[in-house]
Amino acid sequence: MKPKVWSEVQLHPEALARIQAVADVIITRERGELPGAEVAVIGGSTVDDAFLDQAGPTLKMVIRHGIGYNAVDVPACTARGVLACNTPDGPTESTAEHTVTLLLSVAKRILEADTVLRHNQPYSRAGLTGVEVRDKVLGVVGFGRIGRRVTDICALGLRMRVLVYDPFLNANTTLPDGAAVVDALDTLLAEADFVTVHAPLAPETHHLISDRAFGVMKRGAYLINASRGPVVDEAALIRALQSGHLAGAGLDVFDPEPPHPDNPLLQMPNVIATPHVASNTDKGNWRMSQGVADQVIQLLAGERPTFVIDAAAWPGRMGT
Repeated sequence: MKPKVWSEVQLHPEALARIQAVADVIITRERGELPGAEVAVIGGSTVDDAFLDQAGPTLKMVIRHGIGYNAVDVPACTARGVLACNTPDGPTESTAEHTVTLLLSVAKRILEADTVLRHNQPYSRAGLTGVEVRDKVLGVVGFGRIGRRVTDICALGLRMRVLVYDPFLNANTTLPDGAAVVDALDTLLAEADFVTVHAPLAPETHHLISDRAFGVMKRGAYLINASRGPVVDEAALIRALQSGHLAGAGLDVFDPEPPHPDNPLLQMPNVIATPHVASNTDKGNWRMSQGVADQVIQLLAGERPTFVIDAAAWPGRMGT
């Protein structure tokens, strides 16, 4: 009898076929099907004590179809001998491209120009004047996989000056021409024309970008967030936009999600908003699903999965 894999994510057919060669896969959001599974593939669900208790003692691994694992209680998993994993390489390129798309869309006032044309509204060229981003300063907050790729695209492709801030940055990190590291977030905020956030959501990054941060940013700057909604204090962002201190924002994430229909951000013409779909591309979904398949196959072969979030958790229930 094959081991059971429960997935709330519709996996790419190629990855699904690979897993089905070694396991029975049930794709459903019904938690009643969870007990007995050795692996649970998670999309948007919260993995907490209740989830783990319902899964029962057979569960060996919880794997996030994506990079962010703020909804996974990793210590609770470790305490039960359950490995918590993710697929951090999967969303990199797609999310980085989406970030740059948001940046260029607000800089070129794409939403405003599209709206007046579609609705045959009067407009002036002066009223739709955009910003040329070459030689503008981009501040990249968080230099993980996505932050690095955004830096490459903007420094080498768009010829922006890029400042990078990450308190965990290795001193030997190689940067592309046109990019430099700063040792304080305030230095980045004060100099940047555009700020893009790529920090994971953790207690120390909750509302990292707040009223105080917006006050440090130069008047007329733009904010881009394709990381996690709560990294930015949304009420403070609304105030900064309404006051005119910020010129605009590009957002793929909100707090909460989905945003309420009357959220002021959704009514602002200088805000580009997308519903947390940065990684949702053909190749992005393929890579994330393949990352799931790789690690499910590793686990079922008795091998350590590549991306175990808490290294101390290994071997967990695999060792019993």
